[in-house]
Amino acid sequence: MTPKTKTIDFESVDNRTRYKFMTAAVAPRPICFASTIDGEGRVNLSPFSYFNMFSSTPPVMIFSPSRSGRSAEHKDTYHNVKEVAEVVINIVNSPMLEQMSLASAAWEKGVNEFDKAGFTEVPSDRVRPPRVMEAPIAFECVVDRVIELGAEGGAGNLVIARAVSAHINEEYLDKDGYPDQVKLKLIARMGGDWYCHANSHSMFQLARPGGSSVLGVDGLPDEIRSSAVLTGSHLGRLGNLDALPSEVEIKKASGMEEVKKILEELHDNSDTRREAMHHLGRKMIEEGKVKDALAVMMIGKSAE
Repeated sequence: MTPKTKTIDFESVDNRTRYKFMTAAVAPRPICFASTIDGEGRVNLSPFSYFNMFSSTPPVMIFSPSRSGRSAEHKDTYHNVKEVAEVVINIVNSPMLEQMSLASAAWEKGVNEFDKAGFTEVPSDRVRPPRVMEAPIAFECVVDRVIELGAEGGAGNLVIARAVSAHINEEYLDKDGYPDQVKLKLIARMGGDWYCHANSHSMFQLARPGGSSVLGVDGLPDEIRSSAVLTGSHLGRLGNLDALPSEVEIKKASGMEEVKKILEELHDNSDTRREAMHHLGRKMIEEGKVKDALAVMMIGKSAE
């Protein structure tokens, strides 16, 4: 069934409407906690969620200190990187959240947000702006260029920053010496006043597809692709298999006690039997038994 949709013409609505829809939909977003200095050496520290990495060779990150939505004025960070083309991108984790938010207040130019938010300045090795001692990871960067996207309120300014070094608190390293995704407890920005925690309760692992040899959803039997029991996510897991189960694997699956019970109790009702097999297959997919789940659901077809 096609869902009912609301369409918004971005060319006919105001900046606030666009901003609220885009920041709620394009989320969660990592946070660039940028420390910069102006031509007089005054330090600024400010968070931006229009941020991501775009290349590892060269190591490039881009963030955008947008113009004020009300006045269209540039932020201090924009002026600073134009005067001193260097920035430290500090990564934000859970213990820093409240202080990071405090640093985003509209302080007067020249006010040091390190002091206001209670963070500790640490001299950088290769750039002039200091880094945040409390940050789990900090990237010292040189600014290659700044691309202005417009002159109106809400217009972004892409700061293309090339990392020249990184610092990581060893507390957050895994056994191989790389950042530990669970230990980091990173924070991400959502829409409005919402944030989210990237911690062990919300994180999960998903193996990447093996390549052109995988089945794909279109390689699954028709009765499984059209199942009312399976969601798109379930079909995606099945499509990530490299082959359909063999006759030997299907025969082995038919020996499962749950399968034998379904076949015995629903032997005279093929539709109900197929649905029961799909429910069992769905349960097995969610338990990580993907190949066996497909074999079980193919029993439902072969038993007709």
